[in-house]
Amino acid sequence: MNNANQPQHHASGHYLVVFGLLFGALCWGIIWYPYRIMAEAGVSGAVSSFYTYCIATVIAGIYFAKYWRGIFNLPFSIIWLGIVAGWTNLAYVLAVIDGEVMRVMLLFYLSPLWTLILAHFWLKEKTQLVGYIAIAVSLIGAFIMLYDPQVSSLPLPKNTAEWLALSSGMGFSITNVITRQSTHLSIRAKSFAVWLGVLAVSLVFIIFSNNAISAPSVFSLSNWLVMILIAILLMAATLLVQYGVTRMPATRASVLFLFELVVAAIASYYLAHETMAINEWIGGSLIIAAAIFAAFNHGD
Repeated sequence: MNNANQPQHHASGHYLVVFGLLFGALCWGIIWYPYRIMAEAGVSGAVSSFYTYCIATVIAGIYFAKYWRGIFNLPFSIIWLGIVAGWTNLAYVLAVIDGEVMRVMLLFYLSPLWTLILAHFWLKEKTQLVGYIAIAVSLIGAFIMLYDPQVSSLPLPKNTAEWLALSSGMGFSITNVITRQSTHLSIRAKSFAVWLGVLAVSLVFIIFSNNAISAPSVFSLSNWLVMILIAILLMAATLLVQYGVTRMPATRASVLFLFELVVAAIASYYLAHETMAINEWIGGSLIIAAAIFAAFNHGD
């Protein structure tokens, strides 16, 4: 009887893993829209990030209250994880508020390129032939997408939002490397590190950019509802993605994450009326192909 139920249990667990990764991709493919709603209401991306992650941290802190007593036993590396992940998330939000969604997404998805380079030189992982192909293809894709002789003779991001997207992708790669070295940390610890990291980095960014932190009383009921919705989505996405990546080989997980680009393409077309030029389609396709190549650089 137990043996008969085992395949069914395994299948349901597999479906939950796939659902978790696709749900995370769905959230990150659409999360830019409620942040833009907040920006149109006069709330900057840094301030809305600060409040949404405050809400997420408070809710999660109450839900996981019994685990707080082990906080002082966590290694120092978790602070670096929080700082890097904090900048990654904040830079992404700031980029998608002001930039063209798909260009921002594609620049972010250069992250497999940085991950391969960091894994090679930092973690001393051997890069296979597929990895070198991924690096070459992603660079060609970025060149085709970014090259605009009317703006610059070099294929560089054309505005602050795109530079933020590029830095966010680099931060995501560093986060992946740190996470790969932190296998001893639980999903809860990693998730809290991300949430507290974004909260702290947002606060520092607000201070140094001379922006005022809006008092809670300034927000309308609709503002609070939007921020609570964002916080719940971020919490669910973080926990489900952490659950998924710890139970699925990196190769398959990376490919599933590309669903985010499909969601973003549809959402940006219908919600923001944004379209891509032919060079962006070609360059973006190469970047996506490179991400798939990079995923198969690992034999797991």
